[in-house]
Order: sequence, then structure tokens, then C-alpha cells
Amino acid sequence: MRITELLTRDTILLSLSGTGKMDAINGLVDKLDTAGKLHDRAAFKTAILKREEQSTTGIGDGIAIPHAKTGAVKEPAIAFGKSEEGVNYESLDGQPAHLFFMIAAPEGANNTHLEALSRLSSILMNEEARKKLQTAASADEVIEIIDSYDGTEEEEVQNGCFCTSPEKGE
Repeated sequence: MRITELLTRDTILLSLSGTGKMDAINGLVDKLDTAGKLHDRAAFKTAILKREEQSTTGIGDGIAIPHAKTGAVKEPAIAFGKSEEGVNYESLDGQPAHLFFMIAAPEGANNTHLEALSRLSSILMNEEARKKLQTAASADEVIEIIDSYDGTEEEEVQNGCFCTSPEKGE
């Protein structure tokens, strides 16, 4: 599974409004809902908030990855949001979050959300990838950046790391 199978142009929000955690959550839930990825917007938001009660998904380095697995989701999807000003997301490092990836997984989706979470985390550990995402000016650019850092499982086994795709000549 590649991240860009779940992250599409219609689930990308280049400018999150507001500076609070709820502003970011509402914006990303709305984006997933308008993209047709949810059966029930309110139930999905409730699942996201329930997960946030366990511990923040603001992982630090300006990144938050809220996620939920619930019957309120029609199909697995990832919403991306970006905030220039930063959002007080109660992140583990106490710093504002600027990049958001909201993972929506349907109830019977095996470990789709865990695999997406793992792959995203690997991509976002790369400081260069984070910087490029922060300056991305279009949905196409966001997808291109994510895709360029998202290695396949075969490459990970061969190289022991997430690497770019050889067919892209990188």
C-alpha cells in the first residue's frame, strides 16, 4: 500500500484555518466528509476525539496524525492539512503543529490505519520531506512529495530503509 492510494487531491487542505486543536480536527473531518469518504461525519469526529482522549496524536516536529477506525468511514482515506501559523495541538514536544495527516479507516479494515500510520511516520521522520510539505503550494505538489518519499515494501526489504522508487530514476 502506498500513502497516495489513500491521500488524494480531494482530501488535501492547503490552508487550515484557526489555531486550536478543534479547528484542525473540524477542518480535516469536513475535508474527508466533502470528499465522500465518511458515512457519518459526527460519528467519525467522535471517534477521533475519543482517540485523542487516550493521548495526543501530536507527535512532535510540527506533525499531528489523528486517526480512527470506525464504521462511520466508507473507505480508507487520509486527509492532509497544513497550517502556516501553527496549531496548538497539545503535541508531545509542546510545539505547534503545522502538518496534519488524518487517517480514516473503516471498521473492517484489518490494519490499514496502522500500516498507514507506520508508513507516514517513516516519511515524516525525514526533515527534508517535512520542509517540502510545509512549502507545498498545490495538492499535486503534496502528492508528489509524499510519493517521492514513500518506498515500496520490496525496496524496504532490499535496502533496509524507505527509499524512493527506482523507476522514477531517483
